[in-house]
Amino acid sequence: MPEGREVGGWGGIGPQLAARLAKLDIRGPHDLLLHLPLRYEDETRLTAIAEAREGDSCQCQLTVISADVVARPRRQLVVRGADDSGELVLRFLNFYPQLARQLTPGAILRVFGEPRRGFFGVEMVHPRLRVVAPQEPLPQSLTPVYPSTAGLAQSALRKLVDAELRRHPPRDPLPASLRDRLGLMALPEALEILHHPPPGIEQDSLQSRDHRAWLRIKFDELLAQQISLRRAYAARRARNAHPLPASGALSDRLLAVLPFALTGAQRRAWQEIAADMAGTHPMQRLLQGDVGSGKTVVAALAMLQAAEAGFQSALMAPTEILAEQHYRKIAQWLDALGLEVAWLSGGQKKRERRAMLERLAAGEASFAVGTHALIEEMVEFPRLGLAVVDEQHRFGVRQRLSLREKGGDGCHPHMLMMSATPIPRTLAMSFYADLDVSVLDELPPGRTPVVTKLVADSRRDEVVGRVRDACRQGRQAYWVCPLIEESEALELQTAVDTHRHLCEALPELAVGLLHGRMKAADKAATMAAFADGAIDLLVATTVIEVGVDVANASLMVIEHAERFGLAQLHQLRGRVGRGSDESVCILLYARPLSANGRARLKVIFENRDGFAIAREDLRLRGPGEFVGARQSGLPMLRFADLERDVMLIERARNEAPRLIRDDPATADAVLAMWFAGREGLLGA
Repeated sequence: MPEGREVGGWGGIGPQLAARLAKLDIRGPHDLLLHLPLRYEDETRLTAIAEAREGDSCQCQLTVISADVVARPRRQLVVRGADDSGELVLRFLNFYPQLARQLTPGAILRVFGEPRRGFFGVEMVHPRLRVVAPQEPLPQSLTPVYPSTAGLAQSALRKLVDAELRRHPPRDPLPASLRDRLGLMALPEALEILHHPPPGIEQDSLQSRDHRAWLRIKFDELLAQQISLRRAYAARRARNAHPLPASGALSDRLLAVLPFALTGAQRRAWQEIAADMAGTHPMQRLLQGDVGSGKTVVAALAMLQAAEAGFQSALMAPTEILAEQHYRKIAQWLDALGLEVAWLSGGQKKRERRAMLERLAAGEASFAVGTHALIEEMVEFPRLGLAVVDEQHRFGVRQRLSLREKGGDGCHPHMLMMSATPIPRTLAMSFYADLDVSVLDELPPGRTPVVTKLVADSRRDEVVGRVRDACRQGRQAYWVCPLIEESEALELQTAVDTHRHLCEALPELAVGLLHGRMKAADKAATMAAFADGAIDLLVATTVIEVGVDVANASLMVIEHAERFGLAQLHQLRGRVGRGSDESVCILLYARPLSANGRARLKVIFENRDGFAIAREDLRLRGPGEFVGARQSGLPMLRFADLERDVMLIERARNEAPRLIRDDPATADAVLAMWFAGREGLLGA
């Protein structure tokens, strides 16, 4: 829902209830049908009080013996009841007087909760309950428990869903022939089972979402995603772009002066990009590669190809440090060819900035590198042929589109997006199906593997000694901290405090400090000093996560490593091992370790392959961390699991183009079912 838009009522639902439902992304009757249970509770049978097992949820029926408000150990409502097998105490710490009035001696209650041994004996605390007639029948299906929000009771959600199922029984968007071919259950049957599971149904398969009803829902969700992305891809290919054929006039000269040879993966990716840029529709390609795989030189070759055809190119990076690293590298390479690269950032001086803007607007500068400053209104590119976006997942869709729209002459520039976070295959098949993907899956020769060590922070003095020894031997080191300011809640070392402590512990070393709140000029000066060897040890926050390339830095210490995500740890570790010396990354962790923290550190300790780490990251955290920041309007998968549902992803991927081509009406029906008018967000 767009910000500021008031939620109106629909389907007999008033604005207040509609606003609560909108928080659950329920914005119309159709959405209610696909608001599926998180889990189920079995109220189809009763458990005798004597047979209730501690910790296992169950339903009991009892007769109230007494109901009293007591003051000790705290004010609460204590209800005593019994069935033929024994007694049970119900305790309510928060209650309305109306509840106490309902629970008169002799009243018959059905209660659902977890029995346990407590202050008053066998008890349930805040069970779900209702007063029933003596012979009232039990429900005939499991009770669904839906995702909810404040002010929206489960009973209200169940009534809304049931009413919608009766009022508008769902129509199946897939023809019977397709369902039969793929062995899929009919959608109305699947929804009926999921909203009202009959007694005796295999509960484990329902809870694990392996039941045939769940498989049908997950397939449709994946199919809708694939159809929308394929159509977005086709819409981009229908746009016009200036063909930028490769002549080799500049790129061959660069290859001749580079002090290294391209890897096979770099050559393959460059050829794929070159072929796309020679076409008349805009390239939309993702270049992904592990840390240190050499994406920048591939981007530089693409920028030279644009210049060969008489067009400008721009490379945008999300942080000043990363953008400046790109600028320094590309400017160094192109300077050998007598070519100038324009630099634009928010921190540069006005006079320098004005001169760069004038050269770009006049078409005199063919290459530009910068931060978000590249997409500001006053920046003009009269002949923008190629837009490169690094760490593309850190930019919102509007920012990426703003750079694309700098083309200005009705033709879209070719787009090359880069990511140093390897994307697992299932994620590329689903969330990135709208992009062509090139993969750099080998490292340049001469890179030494980084040795990873796990060290408890109780051995901090040993680690400081290791840093001293490395720097005395002429090496340099990083010490990475997760926070800038003190946080009592997290109790983490801060970069500022750590810098002070290390200066005191290592007076013979030059210790620098780098964090995101420093002025751009100060950050640039610190990085330049570290690159030149004037700083032995650089204490930094995660601003050095990407783009920093200092070959002499062979040791990294990561403070509170258990607090970092896997992708971030892998990116940070990639800042060392860029020279020929053996490199070490020490992960300092605080005890006690959580199960999740232990699992993350185990993965990073055992794996050097970024793709293997990304697969584990996806398994541990889900796809949100990979694509949530993509901000493209692309709906997250609610039901399908990228690790477990690979077969369904492949089926949906195969069926989507066939439906778009041969049965567009069915494709439209699937999109309408799942996106309800929101599919326009996907084409951005």
